[in-house]
Amino acid sequence: MHELGITRNIVAIVSEHAAGRPVKRVTLDIGKLSSVMPDAIRFCFDVCSKDTPLEMAELEIHEVPGRGRCEQCGAEIELDQPFGQCHCGCRRITCIAGAEMKIREMEIL
Repeated sequence: MHELGITRNIVAIVSEHAAGRPVKRVTLDIGKLSSVMPDAIRFCFDVCSKDTPLEMAELEIHEVPGRGRCEQCGAEIELDQPFGQCHCGCRRITCIAGAEMKIREMEIL
């Protein structure tokens, strides 16, 4: 479960930026194509944030839908997986959204 390592890094990054001040809320963007499971991050967050400035923080996760751009006609399409087929028949699709995982914001008390 790589989500445990990812969550540890999130807690470390936010703790460093909080500089010892208690954190009220952490907001993450997790793309549906990122192979990161939001429920696993939520589960790991409680464990990883214990005895840190994030211990009482609320974790808010926004799931970013997958989007791709056709290399042939330029159309944008929704993606449920990192590959797909455009309505024009082309399978050369460039992922333009949904593969990211980032800390969007943090709120400090």
